[in-house]
Amino acid sequence: MNLSSRKQAFLTGTLILTATGFLSRILGFFYRIFLSRTIGAEGLGIYNMIHPVFGICFALCAGSIQTAISRFVAANTEKSRSVFRTGLIISLSMSVILACLIWNFSDFLASNILLDPRCAALLPYMALSVPCSAIHACINGYYYGIQKTKVPAFSQLTEQIVRIGAVFLIADIMIEKGIPITVQLAVFGHLIGEIASTLYTVLMFSLFSPKHTVSSAATVHNGLFSEFSLVAPALMGLALPLMGNRLVLNLLASMEAILIPNRLLASGLSSSDAYSVYGVLTGMAMPFIFFPSAITNSMAVLLLPAVAEAQSLGNQNRISSAITMSLRYSLYMGIFCIGIFTLYGNDLGTAVFHDANAGRFIVILSWLCPFLYLSTTMGSILNGLGKTGVTFLQNVAALLIRLAFVSFGIPRFGITALLWGMLVSEIILAGMHLFALTCHADFTWDAWNMIVKPVCFLLLSCGILAAFLSVLPLSLLPNIHPFFLTAGKIAFLGICYGGFLLLFHKKKNSCQV
Repeated sequence: MNLSSRKQAFLTGTLILTATGFLSRILGFFYRIFLSRTIGAEGLGIYNMIHPVFGICFALCAGSIQTAISRFVAANTEKSRSVFRTGLIISLSMSVILACLIWNFSDFLASNILLDPRCAALLPYMALSVPCSAIHACINGYYYGIQKTKVPAFSQLTEQIVRIGAVFLIADIMIEKGIPITVQLAVFGHLIGEIASTLYTVLMFSLFSPKHTVSSAATVHNGLFSEFSLVAPALMGLALPLMGNRLVLNLLASMEAILIPNRLLASGLSSSDAYSVYGVLTGMAMPFIFFPSAITNSMAVLLLPAVAEAQSLGNQNRISSAITMSLRYSLYMGIFCIGIFTLYGNDLGTAVFHDANAGRFIVILSWLCPFLYLSTTMGSILNGLGKTGVTFLQNVAALLIRLAFVSFGIPRFGITALLWGMLVSEIILAGMHLFALTCHADFTWDAWNMIVKPVCFLLLSCGILAAFLSVLPLSLLPNIHPFFLTAGKIAFLGICYGGFLLLFHKKKNSCQV
């Protein structure tokens, strides 16, 4: 595969993942709006409390092995089927053990770890989703490794559609029968979505997996056990450091999630208010901030195998190009998001969730965007270069900073301390990732073109929007729903901003020719 075809495959994969990611997140917004109005902000807070348990299990049995499969397959295409089968056996075995432990010790986990006995009834359903996540994570890792993103992309969409449809149907039945809707409904939705994603990926892999990536003759002759013994040490040699890294990071993140309601109680809030504030932050404000990251997440998923393949071929130019491209587009998007969330964060929070706190949190967290998107893509490139230890230590440092803000800041300054802690930690993390990359690869850093000009284009776009609104008949605006009016303004800004960036990019290229 030549450079142009590799670039085309990367861009195509990114577009597919981004398109399905955006659609999935749009559906997710409607889902969260529904949940916020059925189980309430407090219910959202309790629901988000049990996710750390799932996150730790996923880190142990699925996420790290998915990344290892992706990187191993990208660098060793001829062994892709052997790698996948070996990874699936290991991942599924671990997931079943973890699911049994959660099921049997749900009361202990709820009372002593999550510090809320109400979570005990929810954990068994979360446990059932762990083996499902292991299966579809391994299949997705295989497809990421061969840079075919349609199955992972549509599995995400399938999961979201089935989850939403099932929850809406169950809720209608419960309302019709007079059964009160509780947070258990959201957990059912999570489990049903994981099952749907697993069934979809298994079906697609069985019917349409590439036939040319077959096991070698020696592997077929020696059988599955011999294949496992040959591949497992190398695969786990790559997965175990990632597993340890993700485990520590998830433990720290889980500690943060558990401490936040506790520290909010220490700040003087009641239990109901503490969980409500936590639910507004994690279930309403953060989804807006993470919504545009569908682009950077798609880039990050594909950058890891692409950079790993380039490194195995000794292609430094390709690595440098990937870093420069990721840096440029992360900053472009981050700067735009600062603008729209600063201007319209309050309007979005009140129009969508009818909660003033959600709007206030969105405005404060808007400054998080460029650093969050940078750390996502730069961290993936570092992992692709095999610098997993570096990213691990840097992520631990960032999480410890956030924990310090949670532990010592929230009792005194309330939830605002957490928001500032998130901003400070992401700035430091993005800076550390960039510094680490300068030590391992050459890339182009152009502050004028990557920061100054996009900021100017954003300000110019805001001026054009203001001029356009000034000539609109005032009688039209009150007749438009606030959400659609805000969405229209954001779309107008996006078209202007993207147009200026595209025009500048074309002019720059024409000058270079």
